[in-house]
Amino acid sequence: MGRKQEVCGAVSGGIMALGLKYGRGEAQDRTATEETYAKTQELMRRFEAAHGTCSCLKLLGGCDLTTEAGRAQFKEQDLMRKTCVPCVQTVAALLDQLLPA
Repeated sequence: MGRKQEVCGAVSGGIMALGLKYGRGEAQDRTATEETYAKTQELMRRFEAAHGTCSCLKLLGGCDLTTEAGRAQFKEQDLMRKTCVPCVQTVAALLDQLLPA
């Protein structure tokens, strides 16, 4: 997100989806918050199990997107297709499991 390369954007998007589904409304107690936390932790645990980390920088093998050289490396190594797309696919599959139909 914003080339900060902290939590993977796909994971962040998945967390937002969980928050939309399970997040606490104004009139609800903390039970909804606790459920959201549990689902978030499960999403992150499963993502880490599949990819080894939730860190964008680590997922990209240290490719530094804050530099021109890093962005060139990202394109040259086709990291969008090789890394980012599979991460998005993983999160989508995990959300399919974590969000009831």
